Parts: sequence; structure tokens; C-alpha cells
Amino acid sequence: MLSNTPNRESPTFLKGQGRYAADVAPRGALHVAFVRNPVGAGKIVELDTSLAAAAPDVLGVYRADDVAHLGELSVNQVIPAGALPRYPVLAGPDVGAVGQPIAAVVARTAMAAADAVEQVIVEIDELAVPDEEIAAQSWSDGDIDAAFTAAALVVETTITHPRLAPSPMEPRAVCAAFDPATDSLTVWQSTQTPHRSRSELAAILNVDARRIRVIAQHVGGAFGMKGSIYPEEVFVVWAALQLRQTLVWTASRSEEFLSATQGRGIQSEGALAVDAAGEFLGLRARIVAPIGPWVPNSGLIPAWNAGRMLPSGYAVGAVDIETRAVRASGGITGIYRGAGRPEANCLMERLVDKAARALNVDPVRLRLQNLLSAEALPRQTPTGNLLDSGDYSGALCMMMQQAGYADLIRQRDARRAQGALVGLGVAFYLEPSGEGWESARVTLSDGNAVIASGSSSQGHGRETTYAKIASGALELPADAIEVVMGDTGLTPAGIGALASRATAIGGSAVLDACQQAAAARAAGADLPLTAEVVYCNKGQAWGYGAYLVMLSICAETGQPTIEAVTCVDDAGRIINDAQVQGQIIGGFTQGFGEAMMERVVYDADGQLLTGSFMDYAMPRAADVPPLDIHKMQTPSPTNLLGAKGVGEAGTIGAPAAILNAAIDALSPLGIEDLTMPLTPHRLWDAIQDAMPGEAT
Repeated sequence: MLSNTPNRESPTFLKGQGRYAADVAPRGALHVAFVRNPVGAGKIVELDTSLAAAAPDVLGVYRADDVAHLGELSVNQVIPAGALPRYPVLAGPDVGAVGQPIAAVVARTAMAAADAVEQVIVEIDELAVPDEEIAAQSWSDGDIDAAFTAAALVVETTITHPRLAPSPMEPRAVCAAFDPATDSLTVWQSTQTPHRSRSELAAILNVDARRIRVIAQHVGGAFGMKGSIYPEEVFVVWAALQLRQTLVWTASRSEEFLSATQGRGIQSEGALAVDAAGEFLGLRARIVAPIGPWVPNSGLIPAWNAGRMLPSGYAVGAVDIETRAVRASGGITGIYRGAGRPEANCLMERLVDKAARALNVDPVRLRLQNLLSAEALPRQTPTGNLLDSGDYSGALCMMMQQAGYADLIRQRDARRAQGALVGLGVAFYLEPSGEGWESARVTLSDGNAVIASGSSSQGHGRETTYAKIASGALELPADAIEVVMGDTGLTPAGIGALASRATAIGGSAVLDACQQAAAARAAGADLPLTAEVVYCNKGQAWGYGAYLVMLSICAETGQPTIEAVTCVDDAGRIINDAQVQGQIIGGFTQGFGEAMMERVVYDADGQLLTGSFMDYAMPRAADVPPLDIHKMQTPSPTNLLGAKGVGEAGTIGAPAAILNAAIDALSPLGIEDLTMPLTPHRLWDAIQDAMPGEAT
């Protein structure tokens, strides 16, 4: 393992010198504000913009007809899809969710634009959201009917994941600066995928991509929410080209709740067939993923992952798995840190825990009995994935040792004997990294180098990681290496930061380019010299790990308290231990949020009830328990670095471990299932329902 290196970006941020998309608006830029659909779904019968158009400092008011000729956003159809909902830059006459932009105001000041929006008269006939399947896929392997017929035990469970608001610190923002001399745009955008954003904008607007430069210099968080381009961003860029002026828009926090993509919301049902000795014979699973009024580029990924990730790292004799993406009421759904992985993991880990309880065996022992052995890897899964490398049982054994598992069981049982509601929850998890390609270009001079990466960063410290990789390969000090990313005008084309891909694939591209440059230098090539590569990995690198949670619940109030957490993660070759540590803590915090408090709520009419942080609970530093973190390193054979993803580990492992711990705590009351988030009210209700006749 390489030693820790302080983030080179930290001094900039600590001094308040970060340059985000909203920071670059030049003097005289025009401002955009949006009129938003006020109902759940329906048809616009009146949209009167005359008062707004006549308002002071307003330069134009635009409706759906003005942008109806624009193209569609491309969608990654990882599962077979039928007719996708259309991608309206401004929706109309049909609207599909509260918050959709239905008109846009361009004005000389932000205040004038906001005031004009309030003068637009809107009338909509409300309609029900159509119940339709958007995409579906199924996988089968082995004789599933025979497996269930032969089973000594069948356990079943249903898991409903709350919708979540990703809520990065920096909201969506875009500044489209028009250059009349070149008839082109420079677009500063808060995005995970600047090169993809450029190509999508060019395609939707039907303009030459060479006329658009996208810059994402600093991005204040994303979590999947900024992996696709939004209608508002398309409008700003289109209007800048039409008006030949610079336009800006920054979302308010309320607009983020209303119109940014949401995560999770998946419901899954599963059944596990087990023989008398505890061997897993068969798995049935049915997954339903909600789709909003339009589908982001990666909008089908959660449904795909929630199915194809099963049966995790376990050996199961037969499987019958189906995943469906269906149109649902509410906002747009898309990828959110984990993107279907937590959903698959919660289903599998709840089934394993239920089987252990029914068999009256230790839940860790049952996992150890059924996990694939290190010698069995690489292994093709029933859903067509290749698990590359690892020691799954080793992670569980390390977790037991580091947590003092046997002693925790004794403590739990002793406290239960005194009437306490306390439980232990464990969860194994898998985390596949992205696959495909990334690019890098190294320019080597006398004593220094410039690394240009097609990848990007959203506060990950990726510049530090890439400089460290290059330092070792080029035999230069890290401070002699400049790293450039997030700018389509200065870097080779790349994918961006998605699916825990940036170190495994982007870092491998940097290493490949640096090795080529170093070889050319050793062969006597003249300086400066340049090496540029497009690196493609050999398949997904599968990280994995095991989490343990000890949790108690106050019987009188339902208040849960997480008393101990042990995390064991294998992220392959680790480049910077401190950054891995930070990713685990951040991921666990977001997994904790889903399990314990976060939930987007709409009423029966499709109105958003959780439209601010007054109503939507977010974990704060004081809420999150300290983590006892341990690491393994099994290099992946699928990429040059041997790295595996870790950015989504906590979101995958934490919810299942917390849910299992809470159910274990309430198991003496006969409670076998709970629904997240595990709020005190929800837990208190479960306790009261389990104790009929008790005074409330």
C-alpha cells in the first residue's frame, strides 16, 4: 500500500478559492428562471405569459413550442426498453411531475427573472400518471422449480427503499458564455461528465460539437445526480446560442428538491430456498424500479444493477430474477451513489438473515458456508457477470476478529436478559466498478510533467491520486506534476466520474500513458514528449466487504442508537489510504441516511411534501457513529493498477447491516421485518403493534 498524500486541492478549498460554475458569471450576463409545473401530472390548458413578457428587464419568455424542435437525450439502454418517455426541454402540453419546467424567462437580472415567473398564469387539468412498463430484463439459471421443491426451508421478504434526494452541497449550475468572434460557447457546468455533456448538448441542439467547450473546474458533490444533463441546462445553452449572449442559471435548493433526479425508490421481493444443511438451493427475485417523467442517460442503471447483482457473492444452485422499470408518479429518478447495488444487497442479506434465524444458526456462519471461496474466483455469475478476484470469507473473518464478534454476542444476550432491545446486524456486499475506457495524455518536459485526464472529479481528491500514480511511473516528485481534468478544451475525450470507475480505469489510463512516456524518455526521445492513450479495462473490478452494526432501541420512544460499527473493505490496490478512508466514511454516512432518516414523500395528488431540509431529514456529523475501518487488498486482474472501486461501498453495506441489526434488536418481540427509514416513530409503532394490550 502506498503512503498517504495530503490532498493538493485542500488549500484551495480551505481558503474559499474554489471556482464553481456559479462563480464564473461575467458582468452583464443574462439570467434565466423557470416556470414550473404546479401539479403532479396533467395537460396544460392555459399558459399566459403576456404579463411576464412585458415586465421590466425581461428579454424573452419561452414555451414548449419554442424548443419542440430540439433533439432527445440519449439513454444507456442496459436493459431492453420500449418507448421511452420523451425528453422535454420545456414540458407541454403534457406534464408528468410537479416541478417540471414549462416556461423560461430570460432577464437582465436574477430578480427580474424571478419576479416575471410569478406573473405567468398557469392552468392545468390534472390526470393520473399512466401505469406502463418502460424496460425489463430477466435472468434464469438452473432448475428453479426443482430447487424450491427440494428445499427444507423457504424464506421470503419484501424490501421497499425510500426515494432519496442526493443533495450535493453545490446545486446544479450552468453558465453559457457566448463568443461572437468564434460563434461558439464556453459552458461552465456542475457536472460529473463534461465530455458526455458536450456531446449530448451538441446532439440535442444539432450543432457542431466543436462550437461547445464544457468546463467543470470544481464540483461541489454530485453522487450520480449530475451524471446526466437536465432540461434547464439544455435551455440555457440553446438560448445563449439564439440570443448570442451569455446566460446563467443556478438552481435554488427548492428547485433541487423539485426537479433534480432522485435515487432509490425500488421495491424488491425475494424468496430463498435452503436445504436442511444450510446450502442455498435457489433464489427468486422480482424488482420494480420507478421511472419519472423523463429518463436520464443512466436512468435504467438502478433497475439493471438491482437484478444483475444477485445473488451477490453466494453460490446458489438456481436463480429466477426479473427486473422492471415502470412509470411512476413523483419526480425524475436516476443514479444515486450505489445505483441499484444497495437494493440488490439489502434483498439478499435480509434473505440470508431470515434463513439463519429459521435454521437457528449463526448468521455469519451461514454466510461463510455459502460464499464463493477465493479458489472459485474468477467466477461467472448466473446473471452474466465475472467476479474477478477476492477472499469473501476472509473479509467476514476479519470483521469477526476486529469487532470481537463472540464477545458482542455475549453482551447482546446479557442485555436482552435484562429487557434491553439490542441487536447485531451483519452484511456482506459486492461493489462492481465501471467498465469500458478512459483516456490520459502526459506531456513530459525536463523535470516536470502535465497529466491531462478525460476523467473528472467532484471533490474526490482525484488530482492528488493521479499525480501520485504519475510520480511513481515517471520518477518525478508529485509537486512537479500538474493534473488537468474537467475541461473538454484541454483534455482528451473521456467518460467522467461514474460507477467507481475513476481510479480503476482513469488511473490505469494515467499509468499507461506515463509508462509509455517513461519508456520513450529511456530510449532517448527528445523532450518535451507526449504520450496519449485510450485505456480499456478487461472487465469490471469487483470490490467487496463485510459490515457489522450493533444497535439498541429505546422501548419507550423508539429512538435507535448505533453503538458500534466495524467495516472491512477490499478495494484492490490502494493508492492513497486516506482517500479510501474518506470514501468509506462518506458512503456509510449516505447509507446511514437511507436506513435511518431520509425519505422523499409525495401526497396522493403528486405534491412534494419534503421540499426543504425542514421536512427532509439529512444526517449531520453528530448523527453518524464512529467507524472502525479495516482494509484488505486483493489486486484486480482487470486493470493495470489492480484497483477496485470503493466510492459506493458504504451505501451498499450500511443499509443492510443497519436493517439487520434493528430487526435483530426487535426479534424477541416477534418482529421479522421493518421498512426503512428506521425513524423513532416507525420503530415505536412496530414495538406497540408487537405488544397488544399495552398502554400507549
